[in-house]
Amino acid sequence: MRLFIIAALLFSAISMQAQEMPATDTTNKFITLNEVVVSGTKFFEKKKNIAQRVDVISQKYIAKTNAQNTGDLLISTGNVFVQKSQQGGSSPVIRGFEASRVLLVIDGVRMNNLIYRSGHLQNVISVDQNILEAMEVMYGPASTLYGSDALGGVIHMRTKAPQLSVNGKLLVKGSAFARYSSINDEKTTHIDVTLGSKKFAWLQSYNYSNFGDMKMGNSYSDKYPNFGRRDSFVTTINGIDTTLKNANNLVQKFSGYKQWDILQKLLFKQSDKITHSLNLQFSNTNDVPRYDRLQDRRNFGGNIGNRLRYAEWYYGPQKRNLYAYELNVQNLHGLFDEVKVNLSHQDIEESRITREFKRYDRKDARVEKVKVSGFIADARKKFGANELTVGFDGQLNNLKSVATRTNIITGLVSKLDTRYPDGKNKMNNFGIYAQHTYKFKNNKLVLNDGLRLQSVSLKSAIVDNSFFNLPYTSINQNNKAVTGNIGLVYLPQNQTKISIAVSSGFRAPNIDDLAKIFESSTASKQLVVPNPDIKPEYTYNAEIGVSHLISNKVKLEGSAYYTWFRNALVKAPFKLNGQDSILYNGVLSQVLANQNKNKAYIYGFTVGISADITEHLSAASTISYTKGRFETDATKTSSVYQKQSNGTYALVQAKVSSKPLDHIPPVFGKTNIQYTIKGFLAEFFALYNGWKHLDQFNADGEDNAQYATAAGMPSWLTVNLRSSYQFNKHLSVQAAIENILDRNYRYFASGFSAPGRNFIIALRASL
Repeated sequence: MRLFIIAALLFSAISMQAQEMPATDTTNKFITLNEVVVSGTKFFEKKKNIAQRVDVISQKYIAKTNAQNTGDLLISTGNVFVQKSQQGGSSPVIRGFEASRVLLVIDGVRMNNLIYRSGHLQNVISVDQNILEAMEVMYGPASTLYGSDALGGVIHMRTKAPQLSVNGKLLVKGSAFARYSSINDEKTTHIDVTLGSKKFAWLQSYNYSNFGDMKMGNSYSDKYPNFGRRDSFVTTINGIDTTLKNANNLVQKFSGYKQWDILQKLLFKQSDKITHSLNLQFSNTNDVPRYDRLQDRRNFGGNIGNRLRYAEWYYGPQKRNLYAYELNVQNLHGLFDEVKVNLSHQDIEESRITREFKRYDRKDARVEKVKVSGFIADARKKFGANELTVGFDGQLNNLKSVATRTNIITGLVSKLDTRYPDGKNKMNNFGIYAQHTYKFKNNKLVLNDGLRLQSVSLKSAIVDNSFFNLPYTSINQNNKAVTGNIGLVYLPQNQTKISIAVSSGFRAPNIDDLAKIFESSTASKQLVVPNPDIKPEYTYNAEIGVSHLISNKVKLEGSAYYTWFRNALVKAPFKLNGQDSILYNGVLSQVLANQNKNKAYIYGFTVGISADITEHLSAASTISYTKGRFETDATKTSSVYQKQSNGTYALVQAKVSSKPLDHIPPVFGKTNIQYTIKGFLAEFFALYNGWKHLDQFNADGEDNAQYATAAGMPSWLTVNLRSSYQFNKHLSVQAAIENILDRNYRYFASGFSAPGRNFIIALRASL
């Protein structure tokens, strides 16, 4: 242990500061309330004037954190919980809402589409965090500005912009880095270059990552000495599926993958008032193994017995293409001061390929191709103490869902039931909205208010109904909603902010909610089927926030909220053609479907403290708590986990008046201390999660009890060290040791174990 500590100290002594950070800028001073954001009004606005809580993850912080992907970047803040089903996955949770109930936005364009599922998503990692100028997290319903899906909040990712020359000479800027991580043999390289003249600018970015199999920690709790160990795996040798013993059961076999991201931006400044920009983005992966499903077991009977169920289960290449044109008009005199128009098109492809152990006759492939066209028009007017933003937007979604079954011995290809209806699938969103800010004359009160009218239409058709004989062959919905927000900000002094806000959220069911057919898991033996009768979800949220900076040295922050969740969609027992269980893939499975539960609630809080202890030493800590439940019919039995007299938990059928909502994270947070001096930075930090016992799991939802222990998901704490050194304004080096104590742990609802002790080194250069 002594040698390890000495090595760690030597390791930190050679490290570096963050990308594009001047040697003199290594202090950790707090960002004041004058920080600007775009999430609150769609235009740049001071954060202190926004009633809802908004966190800004800056480019400087992104470079310092040196995260593996966008999900890990969010985890590093200690303010956002992230679930993982595989290494190539990250599903952010904001205030108890996850996946399709959290809106992802990239450069103003909605990423959510008609197949964003309610379970766990990995779409956020299709954005390269290394090209971001900033990431903004807006907490609470944000449907007034952004429409459907923004129930829990918005994650708005803003990529770097091309830079024009200010002196008429050709501007050349760029940055590059290479990173290596020991725990998964990660190798990442990144380069971005911008060229700018007086009227034209061009930005090009490339990012490539190669992630090997992830190794979990080796420091176990005495109660769970084998938690998550990968004892065996299935591989194919000479065409025969074979189960092999894992030479190192800490290595999560078949969890590695590769990803590459390309971005190109062109900027044309037509005049002092008008600019045009073209934004092209491409993200792709190779096959991404679905690690949690590769752990599923099944009793095959006969000579096979109880073994790992799948020989293959992976997502095919996950492709995201974005093409966007934006017009910006500023310094106008007349009806509006500023106008922005954005036209976009997205091509998305995702697929799932599965084959059960020794089932050479059925390698199943389900492919989804999504095309999304969108438009956004926003305008802002300042008059007197008022700022008014008005706009309208639309998004046209189209889906083609196909499926095939291949006999890998004979090559014969046959039809297979598709994940979504195999006919035409369309979903269109249209909205008109206004957001208003009024700054009282005393400069101590700011009023926020807004209103939106939203319309969502959906059409889905089933062509081949022979697989399930569903009692319908088409689904049609037309939903309309009015949402709004009102909030008041009190600024008694320059560094103090007190805010109260009330807002409403709206989410229309999409194709995934209404028409998906999928097997929930092997362990639970559940099959989710379509339910065309579900209705939109609504949230009504009240929150209070406080931020206070004491003598420019200590910053106190806190926010508390209560959310009324109405028509909440939850998976619950259902009957298909009068049957509550059917045979699917050779397994008798309980039938579930999405259903509206009339009432649910979520409440919680986040508190934080930061302090500049000395000129060079600073510290910070944050912690978040969330609780959520939904009402049930107490006259009927439902599946719940109950604690037994001996301290264990059992899945029982009981009559209860309420059940836990799924997606509710345990208590979580972060504490760090940082030292900076003359280009050198060292940060020691701890990340932690509390217990999530089984009686707080939703037995029918997405909490994945099968991947937890017999008592639930244990609490954990990791201690970590990262450091950096800036040689000059062009060259720097970073190094880190994560999970120093090699703790074995998983994030709640995850079927994938977190990294063990990890050594990271990176070299950065900039022009």
